[in-house]
Amino acid sequence: MTAERLALYGYWRSSAVYRVRIALNLKELPYDTRPVHLLRDGGEQHGADYRALNPQQLIPCLTDGERVLTQSMAIMEYLEEMHPEPPLLPADARSRARVRALALAVACDIHPLGNLRVLQYLEANLGADEAKKLDWSRHWIETGFDALEAMLAGSSATGRYCHGDTPGLADACLVPQAYNALRWKLPLERWPTIARIHAACNELEAFRQAMPEAQPDAP
Repeated sequence: MTAERLALYGYWRSSAVYRVRIALNLKELPYDTRPVHLLRDGGEQHGADYRALNPQQLIPCLTDGERVLTQSMAIMEYLEEMHPEPPLLPADARSRARVRALALAVACDIHPLGNLRVLQYLEANLGADEAKKLDWSRHWIETGFDALEAMLAGSSATGRYCHGDTPGLADACLVPQAYNALRWKLPLERWPTIARIHAACNELEAFRQAMPEAQPDAP
């Protein structure tokens, strides 16, 4: 019996969905795209059908047959365990811990502070205008990238990519956040190691195919 295709629910410009697309592409796993528009009609993620899939009303959501998976980091770890080749994580425990730390520095400490629902709350509840929301987003990217640059530049484990010369979990998180930095007019040259890794990743088809503008729901 043929296994059901994976289906990825998401929005073309979502960083969290972007990183899962990269992981799927690196592992050469075919999947169907199920668009969830975050702004149309108040946000399709709040609709009853999607809420039944993910009560958090967040993206991404990945279905694998009857399995419903949420949270981008958990999804990528699931893909790693179910489809271990090619790997997103290195073989030894210390290296895996380093890669996870780099990935989580983005996924937990930078990205959530600039997430759509946070920006919407700042506007609706705290009266932040576009300029203040821009300042907020740029501040947390700058703070996070300053630390991440030090983590990468200061380690002999950093190679062409975040860890060695094979792209993996950390790169899948870094590239979408660099996309956000450029979107908010932050020059990556301020962080030369991040800029170099970002450029190296985007030479690969797995990363190019995952770019927001390459998605079927992109405007």
